[in-house]
Amino acid sequence: MAVKQNEISSAFLAISDPESTEEVLKEKQEQLLQAQKMEAIGRLAGGVAHDFNNLIGAITGYTDILRDSLSPHDPLQGDIQQIKSACRQASKLTKQLLAFGRKQPSKPRVIDLNDLVNEMLKMIQRVIGEDIHVETKLESNLGAIKVDDNQLQQVLMNLAINARDAMPSGGTLTISTRNTKLMEKMDSNRWSVPPGDYVNLSVSDTGVGMSEDVIARVFEPFFTTKETGKGSGLGLSTAYGIVKQNRGSIRVKSAPGQGSVFNMYFPRVHGPVTRKVNKMSTAPMKTGTETVLVVEDEGIFRDLIVRILKRDGYKTLEAANGGEALMICEEHKEQIDLMLTDVIMPQMNGRKLVERTLPLHPEMKVLYMSGYTDDVIADHGVLEEGVEFIEKPFSANVLLNKVREVLDS
Repeated sequence: MAVKQNEISSAFLAISDPESTEEVLKEKQEQLLQAQKMEAIGRLAGGVAHDFNNLIGAITGYTDILRDSLSPHDPLQGDIQQIKSACRQASKLTKQLLAFGRKQPSKPRVIDLNDLVNEMLKMIQRVIGEDIHVETKLESNLGAIKVDDNQLQQVLMNLAINARDAMPSGGTLTISTRNTKLMEKMDSNRWSVPPGDYVNLSVSDTGVGMSEDVIARVFEPFFTTKETGKGSGLGLSTAYGIVKQNRGSIRVKSAPGQGSVFNMYFPRVHGPVTRKVNKMSTAPMKTGTETVLVVEDEGIFRDLIVRILKRDGYKTLEAANGGEALMICEEHKEQIDLMLTDVIMPQMNGRKLVERTLPLHPEMKVLYMSGYTDDVIADHGVLEEGVEFIEKPFSANVLLNKVREVLDS
């Protein structure tokens, strides 16, 4: 999780300022410690999720191969489905960790926040139940924001579920939007919003509320006040990571018996709203005969990818690291149509590898893959324009569809 350097630096400078009052010093020290703690947890979460995704991907892929090799009526098909179900749950867990660490791939577009809220209302009502009344207070002429709308939908759903759990006897959930202009920095030991034009998204409930001690830890992964087995403690940490990754800020105001209010501030942008384009095709999936260079340092996962591609008709070359891939590109005189490369590898990362191999094979297209995004190909998890990326773990069909899409682009 890449905490902005100026967030830590400003707190450090305030601590070092001899004219700072004791109260300000204490607040800035708490802000610095909180920022450092969240950064450390985020780095740990991202690293664990990255390694775990390789294992999940291998289990998922070989399960697909085993399933396809059996008759549809084989009794083992039921066992295979149970394995795949467990893999999906594990994948969901790692996605939540990646979201907190701001390592989940993000593709922002300019949206109208009111449209997103209205689209979510029916789903939210179904999830939280009939004993909770949902109200909306949406400002007309709302400014646009640039976010990954799929991720923001996840934030809204997580906050709605959190509100539901805080209102076991029913209550009111209120979702509101408004334009706001901050003339000066809003600051506390847990959050900071610089001056500027913002769109505010607020989610409030009439639930049991939270104490100061709970508020201090509410965004930490795996922290929960629920009974064992009643929650993973990842819902609010996921929301925190997504909001921060989308250049926003999130704060919570609560007290025991007085409900909770989660306020999110997203920088207002100018420009037309970008409509979502559905790239999913109903046409039968096409196979291929092109040559694909697979670069992956995790042997079991590399073998799986090569097996899937060969089974679908592709010719493959494989390398365990950037050095091997560079050597293959130097020695292979025939056309290489696509390089499918991991992003994070020892010795040479995916971006450096592409920079060194494209002059040797300018015809070669590139598809990056990773268990998490990194500044190698992204700015704080936001993919650069034109970068083709597939997130681990992926199924055989997702891989083949993406390979075909890149080759045909």
